[in-house]
Amino acid sequence: MKCILCLALALCMLLTAAAFADQEAEKQLEKEIGAFEITAEQREKAKANEAGYPVLDAGRGNPNWINAQARYAFIRLMEYAIGESERTLNEGGMAGQAKIEGIGERFDAAMDPENPTDAFLMAAVDLCVNTLGLDKDGLLKELADAVIGDYYPVPSRCLPNTEAILNAFLQATLYDGADLAGRTGVFPTEGGSAAMVYIFEALSHNRLLKPGDQIAIATPIFTPYMQIPSVKDYGLVSIDVSSTAENNWDIAEEEIAKLEDPGVKAFFLVNPSNPASRALSKNTLARLAQAVEKNPDLIILTDDVYGTFAEEFQSVYAALPFNTILVYSFSKLYGVTGWRIGLIAMHDQNVCDRLLRGLPETDKNYLRDEYAIVTADPDSMPFLDRVVADSRSIGLYHTSGLSTPSQVFMDLLALSHLVYAARGEEDPYIRLANDTVHARYAALMDALGLEKDESEANAQYYTLVDVYALVEAEYGRELLQWLQTEKTEIDFLNDLAGRKGVVLMYGPGFSAPDGTVRISLANLNAEDYREIARRLFELLDEYCEEAGIGLADAA
Repeated sequence: MKCILCLALALCMLLTAAAFADQEAEKQLEKEIGAFEITAEQREKAKANEAGYPVLDAGRGNPNWINAQARYAFIRLMEYAIGESERTLNEGGMAGQAKIEGIGERFDAAMDPENPTDAFLMAAVDLCVNTLGLDKDGLLKELADAVIGDYYPVPSRCLPNTEAILNAFLQATLYDGADLAGRTGVFPTEGGSAAMVYIFEALSHNRLLKPGDQIAIATPIFTPYMQIPSVKDYGLVSIDVSSTAENNWDIAEEEIAKLEDPGVKAFFLVNPSNPASRALSKNTLARLAQAVEKNPDLIILTDDVYGTFAEEFQSVYAALPFNTILVYSFSKLYGVTGWRIGLIAMHDQNVCDRLLRGLPETDKNYLRDEYAIVTADPDSMPFLDRVVADSRSIGLYHTSGLSTPSQVFMDLLALSHLVYAARGEEDPYIRLANDTVHARYAALMDALGLEKDESEANAQYYTLVDVYALVEAEYGRELLQWLQTEKTEIDFLNDLAGRKGVVLMYGPGFSAPDGTVRISLANLNAEDYREIARRLFELLDEYCEEAGIGLADAA
């Protein structure tokens, strides 16, 4: 009998261990699957949710607003450019090409200062001429040809006047007083994602990052960026430079200290961060500069797509231009995710060019052969131009570059801000965009009963909510223990979607702490965020019933 009991006890222990192992394996699998793949499945569940509620999808990062002014201006500029083309040929639907002679005078005659769109275009051209020092006829000829799209981009990297306009925009919005516009090269790309792919490809191809090299990643972070170091043939080893809620999602000094190791070849971050939506403090920027003094070959990649949503923001590029590659996308601020427009910016004196000069001779010989088909002097080819060439496998360098109509649209978005910046006035569009996400953030946090972070560093484009902490605070530890024992975090998100029609994103998929969810404040209205909170509490009430915990006891 005693042996049977021992055997039963052993079997029970084995089954318990197996169940625990299965749960741990499931948790590990959750962390390996991309957060976006997990959310896609929950969107399908939400469509047929048990409660019959309208779907509230707070997983999407694209905003539910657009910049109308730049779109009207694009259409008007296209119309003007077609008229210029028809001046040289207009027969059977066939037009010619714009001529530069007298184009400035014809533009002035064609624009109606009483029309808001025409008035904006006139102000934008005046700013380019009088503030940026561009030649009026040359500018208008470039814009006319570019918006029509009848030439390859020349130069391939960026149209000359576009580069001046984009540099002025970056300086006005991201540099916080640093004067870098005249020393910065710009490569417009098909969004920020393409920019990252191009950069990693060029770093690898040019032997600046080699298999086995360490790359540091500021976590939590946008999920696909964590997956880059291990994909394809890069073979990089990533280490976390973590921020925490306890440090208000800023990077602690001991984490920055990891970057002092010369074995760390590159550091990637999103600033303000995704999903935590916090900008690095000035103290952290200063500490990062100290780390670079000890590791001067460190290559920093910063994605600043949310920079305009944080007050008094300064890019890492502004603080460390020699070491930093800047990526920016217009997608979030201006509601242009479908346009796929972003850019790469680098200082004309930068760490990548210096490292190229110091490569072993075998690597230099290899790269000379590679780039000799597009330049007579491969050794002098800057890294940024190599990024452009590599984006088209070098051989198609002459057809590389972002489409010229897309470059014009970027010009118009940038100029919609610069016309105010030049007058020293606040941009009402950016102010409205910031106020919009701030109001939604406040509505959500109030409905959840959580303390708001109103600091200037909080962009409030997303927020991370610790569901475990919320459950313990509102329902007590007994329900928290039941939830952690009976449900995985994916189970909870599946229930929220399948029962209540709410889609949130899995926090650990961004390397955020267990129990967290990312909520986008960009794509729903304030009342929707209050409703998300109501449905979340409704699900937790149901969990109390399933766990046999009375609501009075839970409270």
